[in-house]
Amino acid sequence: MTAPVSAYNVRVSRLSSSHATPPGSKSITNRALLLAALAQGETTLTGALDAEDTRIMFDALRTLGLEARFDVDSRVIRVVGQGGFFPNKEAELYVGNSGTTARFLTAALAFAEEGGYRLDGKQRMRERPIGDLLAALKSLDRDVVSLLGNDCPPLGIRGKRNDDASSRTIRIAADVSSQFLSGLLMAAPLARRELTIEIDGPLASRPYVAMTLDVMRSFGVQVEADSEFRKFYNFHVGRYEAREYAIEPDASAASYFFALPAILGGRITIENLSRNALQGDVGFVDYLEKMGCDVEWGANSITVAREGNAPLHGVDVDLNETPDVAQTLGVVALFADSPTSIRNVANMRVKETDRLAALTTELRKLGAEVDEWADGLTVDPTNRTLRGASIATYDDHRMAMSFALAGLRIPDVVIENPFCVAKTYPNYFEDLERVTEPV
Repeated sequence: MTAPVSAYNVRVSRLSSSHATPPGSKSITNRALLLAALAQGETTLTGALDAEDTRIMFDALRTLGLEARFDVDSRVIRVVGQGGFFPNKEAELYVGNSGTTARFLTAALAFAEEGGYRLDGKQRMRERPIGDLLAALKSLDRDVVSLLGNDCPPLGIRGKRNDDASSRTIRIAADVSSQFLSGLLMAAPLARRELTIEIDGPLASRPYVAMTLDVMRSFGVQVEADSEFRKFYNFHVGRYEAREYAIEPDASAASYFFALPAILGGRITIENLSRNALQGDVGFVDYLEKMGCDVEWGANSITVAREGNAPLHGVDVDLNETPDVAQTLGVVALFADSPTSIRNVANMRVKETDRLAALTTELRKLGAEVDEWADGLTVDPTNRTLRGASIATYDDHRMAMSFALAGLRIPDVVIENPFCVAKTYPNYFEDLERVTEPV
């Protein structure tokens, strides 16, 4: 069923299928798209995600003059890269609210040949800081500027490839978003000098940086790093290599299906994900296991199960490395027999919305007691009666997808603006209905 334009009425349901198939990973698709553009020759991406964020990156590459084709039916993208050169030397680039597109392209264009680019997006994008990346690029004499002077888009970027041959060590802050570091890492091989990148302060979402390094390695660029991910060096400067690259299912999207046995009871398996997945969000099932679910790790699958009458317990967890599953866990916490605390996720406040504030507000609508603080929250459902409500989504896909799960147990839950899921998972509601049935 296609979700209505204004609202989606969730039906109290039970789990009816033991398998689910999430779409391809947004994070991997957008990294692979950029590296395909920077490679020399034609790259084929299989299992690619067709969603708003990946379309924004795809369209931006075409706006920059690269040849790219998207076969939606087969989920195959072909990109003809030109070795880090962009044919169009002047371009207006619209990035919507796609953080990966904004951060990755900013770094890559700063190392492009001479040319002028303007990068802008939705109003929320104009509120999302990018100053840490701009500061690092400016330390390399890159010509990048926040046009409104607030360290947010719109940005003016002028490419500059005439580097001197001297080596350079640069520092970058990555506590607000690991995407700043990932963008810089992927652009660094384009420099005509040896670079060493050092982290200034804490590093958020470390698994996403590991993902970036792995995708770079697949495209022919090996990066050395110390064991703590504090320093990156020896980029073996050269061209990325075109190749055929398979994209694994989106682990963040899989979290909604892994949550179903925790909320409804039953058993579900996701194929083509494993403990060895590039995405750290597969670790969401570890939190479910601590709450009382059974988890089975296959060679190429993950299964989560819970008997319907088995207790579900609250947990106290640090989600700094997996903040994109915090909303899913917050909703699962509604059905636990003790409080759940989610810690060390201050960077959730600068995502598609202030996710900590939004999560707090909407969980309270459903009847939970929620204590919010600067970098986390505690959900306590134990002394309250859960009730239906109309859930605001704040134009945030993860708010819509996570709170739809609550409506499978709580009557009269309505999801406002359900089409916001198009950002990463256009068919989410159809797939959710495919694995559940009304009771």
